[in-house]
Amino acid sequence: MLYAILCYASEDVVCSWSKEQDEEVMTKLLGVQEKYAKAGRLGPVARLLPTTAATTLRKVKGESIVIDGPFAETKEQFLGFYTLECNDLDEAVDFARELSEVNPSGGSYEIRPVSVFNPTRVSA
Repeated sequence: MLYAILCYASEDVVCSWSKEQDEEVMTKLLGVQEKYAKAGRLGPVARLLPTTAATTLRKVKGESIVIDGPFAETKEQFLGFYTLECNDLDEAVDFARELSEVNPSGGSYEIRPVSVFNPTRVSA
């Protein structure tokens, strides 16, 4: 089963880290990722830019409106994600736990099974 591990934390905390602190955290996170990557189980990983760089498209009364910023205001923001091939949910939880242990920002990790959608192309 493919799982998405969605990473949430306070942007205020993460964006306040010095370059050295950020590099130290990223090195520790890469250490967790390495064993899963070597086993061929780690899929795409992405670190998102801050919500100040976000653009949201919302449909209001049948009309699409583009607005600056994130969809919702929350105390924690969606900062990035991992995709990981696991035998079961317990393995995905173990991976998220390892990430949490090396990440000083606290935050939370939402774990969701992924249903892969690959539409086929139709020739014209």
